[in-house]
Amino acid sequence: SGAVDTLPIVAPRHIIDALDPTAGYMIYVEGQIRSHNVRDEKGRHLLIFVFANVVEVQEGEPENCVYLSGPLCREPTYRKTPLGREICDVMLSIPRPFHRADYLPCILWGKIAQHVSRLHTGNVLYVEGRLQSRIYTKLTDEGAIERTAYEVSALPAQSMPEDGDPD
Repeated sequence: SGAVDTLPIVAPRHIIDALDPTAGYMIYVEGQIRSHNVRDEKGRHLLIFVFANVVEVQEGEPENCVYLSGPLCREPTYRKTPLGREICDVMLSIPRPFHRADYLPCILWGKIAQHVSRLHTGNVLYVEGRLQSRIYTKLTDEGAIERTAYEVSALPAQSMPEDGDPD
């Protein structure tokens, strides 16, 4: 998209220690997008990060690809931007081993947003997109606080029937 995204990465120490970053090269990261609910004195918030199993220095063009499949864990929220673009926000529950799940916010656009807005909690959705960061201002009792939100901006998306095969 041309946008610069700042993404949190968590990786084992031995992978990081093996890196030899050189100016002008890209850092290639492969792994899973994970979520963690954080509760602190400021309240609750969802921490999103990439749990990396591969981190390498490479040449090449920037690329940010995400592939997710999981059920909607809350009802979709459909809206329009001030410029009239259609948007649908969803939260996917991505299953992990040992009866765990990651809860990942996704944003869909245009006709796909219209289609997904008609789905309900429990419907399975397959999305392709990119993990993006976005700065926003949260108004609190102490005043305005600048925060960063992480979400998957999805272009292709397919709802899936109960058998798991895309429509």
